Amino acid sequence: MPINIPKELPATEELRHEKIFVMDEDRARSQDIRPLNILIVNLMPEKERTELQLLRLLGNTPLQVNISFLRMKTHEAKNTSKSHLDTFYETFGEVKDRRFDGMIITGAPIEHLEFEEVDYWDELTEIMEWSKSNVTSVLNICWGAQASLYYHYGINKYPLPKKLSGIYQHRVSDQTINLVRGFEDIFNAPHSRYTAVSMEDIEKDPRLLLLSSSEEAGAFIILSKDEKHIMVTGHLEYDADTLAEEYARDLSKGLDISIPENYFPNNDVNQHPLNTWRSHTHLLFSNWLNYYVYQQTPYQWD
Repeated sequence: MPINIPKELPATEELRHEKIFVMDEDRARSQDIRPLNILIVNLMPEKERTELQLLRLLGNTPLQVNISFLRMKTHEAKNTSKSHLDTFYETFGEVKDRRFDGMIITGAPIEHLEFEEVDYWDELTEIMEWSKSNVTSVLNICWGAQASLYYHYGINKYPLPKKLSGIYQHRVSDQTINLVRGFEDIFNAPHSRYTAVSMEDIEKDPRLLLLSSSEEAGAFIILSKDEKHIMVTGHLEYDADTLAEEYARDLSKGLDISIPENYFPNNDVNQHPLNTWRSHTHLLFSNWLNYYVYQQTPYQWD
């Protein structure tokens, strides 16, 4: 089934090129079906790229999905045009009276800041508080996962000695949990961050389940026992070349940065990296939409 996205969204052409079924708002209105309504809180600087990465995953399930994009009113985006934001994004004040079946909070390259130092922290905490009664399930990615763990469970991040960047192997702790149903015992996933959360803090919190971790990258997939919150500390949604572009960007800034680990073939930056995590990315998103959104959300909100 298709994803329903705003007309003229730049990602539409690429999604159709990839044979992902896209439906615009006019056609969607003609279908007698209860679609899932998903709100994407896009905190990433290159918002159009993140839109494409997430939409191709949300459009690869049997469910019809309506997508809404949310931006921070208290933050001025520097890498996305104002016209794009004005056309395709809403603010919290414009959506707070609505209910959503699912919500995604993306990462953000602001790990050097304490949470309270982030200029839109108060606005984001208002959204996270609102989600408790207005969203069925929330999927939090990278910094968004750290923010969720901090706000909802009091688990803070801590700085790493150097940037964690590369592709790392992860193990699944419990194959019976629906979120990781169908996962291999060992699978790859990208990480790109300067901070981490304590596995010990997660494991001792009775409200949380640590479903997947890595010896090198630490805690990866965390599920709240009430199944309301899912925290993914890496970037399964990344394209094959995303880490390469981040590495080139960091070098151009003069940062003392290491080559992403386990990423370039033969560790040669002139060779094109391969996507070795794609199938598990699609599986995670389809499991989330099926088991934690579609099967849990009310057909009609009160």
